[in-house]
Amino acid sequence: MVTRLSASDASFFRLENSSTPMYVGTLQIVRKPRNGLSYETLLHTVEQRLPQIPRYRQKVREVRFGLARPVWVDDRDFDITYHIRRSALPSPGSDAQLHELIARLAARPLDKSRPLWEMYLVEGLAKNRLAIYTKSHQALVNGMTALEICHVIADRTQKPPQFGEDIWIPAREPSDNQLLLGAVGEWITRPTAQAAALRSAVTETVTNTGELLDLGRRVADVARTVARGTAPSSPLNATVSRNRRFSVASADLDHFRLVKTRYDCDINDVVLAVVAGALRNWLLSRAEPVTATSRVRAMAPMSVYAEDLDSSAGQAVNDVAPFLVDLPVGEANPVVRLSQIAHATESHPTASSLVDARSIVTLSGFAPPTLHAMGIRVATSFSARLFNLLITNAPGAQKQMYIAGTKLLETYAVPPLLHNQALAIGVTSYNGMLYFGINADRDAMSDVEMVPSLMQEALDELVDAARS
Repeated sequence: MVTRLSASDASFFRLENSSTPMYVGTLQIVRKPRNGLSYETLLHTVEQRLPQIPRYRQKVREVRFGLARPVWVDDRDFDITYHIRRSALPSPGSDAQLHELIARLAARPLDKSRPLWEMYLVEGLAKNRLAIYTKSHQALVNGMTALEICHVIADRTQKPPQFGEDIWIPAREPSDNQLLLGAVGEWITRPTAQAAALRSAVTETVTNTGELLDLGRRVADVARTVARGTAPSSPLNATVSRNRRFSVASADLDHFRLVKTRYDCDINDVVLAVVAGALRNWLLSRAEPVTATSRVRAMAPMSVYAEDLDSSAGQAVNDVAPFLVDLPVGEANPVVRLSQIAHATESHPTASSLVDARSIVTLSGFAPPTLHAMGIRVATSFSARLFNLLITNAPGAQKQMYIAGTKLLETYAVPPLLHNQALAIGVTSYNGMLYFGINADRDAMSDVEMVPSLMQEALDELVDAARS
């Protein structure tokens, strides 16, 4: 079946370059079972779930002369062994070695001649663990009709559910001439829409109202966000190279709940305050000028309830709203930093509809990878000049999950770097913990390994204050 890419999907497909590949990445750490997790078992697990994500067996075809947006077509030569690969660390592999591998894999663009995703089973990790790294192109995941693959391969019980036999017969792939004739036909029947599509291809922007509605946002939200103006000058903004560094941090969710309860705010506020505290100390460690009024502006898309929520359908959220927040890195008092962030969040019009980690369990599968993708989609619809860094925050199930019958121990988002932004952070709550995936440019932020300890220091400050 041939389906034309939406305007926003087409922009993701065209706008990326070798320095800023557009993907959503996920690093999952699983407990190695006694009999191991074989490559063949992972292949079988993914194959069973592909009917739930049909786009993962489709590729993108361009239309000659750019007369129309590209189309999704079935890949008649689909080879799952190309997309799911094995890798290994020198046993016993350390976390640092794993993170270096992820940084290298994250920096590679996906092959646009095939379905736009990859999955790696990483063996040799110390402490009887395995890692699964997945990378899906941003054009592949829209959060509504197309979910991220990690969303559907996770189970709530150790015994995977039964699936019927999947008999997939790919449709005949159209020729270049057929695609061209289809585009010409649309020019004849819908000249206005096609002119807008061509204009989008030439200018490579995502600004028209239709696309904004596709992203599930209100026009008023967009206008309010754009009105904030250009972001403050920051060393976080630099020319992005083709190379990455990746690091992680984790913390007990109860510590965030303690601070939340003590200061009557949201867990999201505490997360942003921790990031603000870490960035403050990072700037100071670099001898950057930090004054009492210094700010770093983050785009922190928020997962919100749909107004017509029907939890009985198993879908608790289908909207991610844009949210620009100025992180007060110039404020030395951690409680005052938290108060300022909480005030900004509370004044946001979607604050009353925020999704928390307990609500997300009504979603089938494991929602965070898809929610991170939706957050990235929201952020990239705005000029990167409006903010200094991207922070996606996805609430996940607060119970044990399984992949191919193995315990999911940890899960980290690996968000992409946007144009001229040297840092992106993805935050995932899962099973009583918060997991921070920290992706950075290798040249502009070579000291990213210190950020996890700075986050821990910032959290400790808030916990100590809450207990005093």
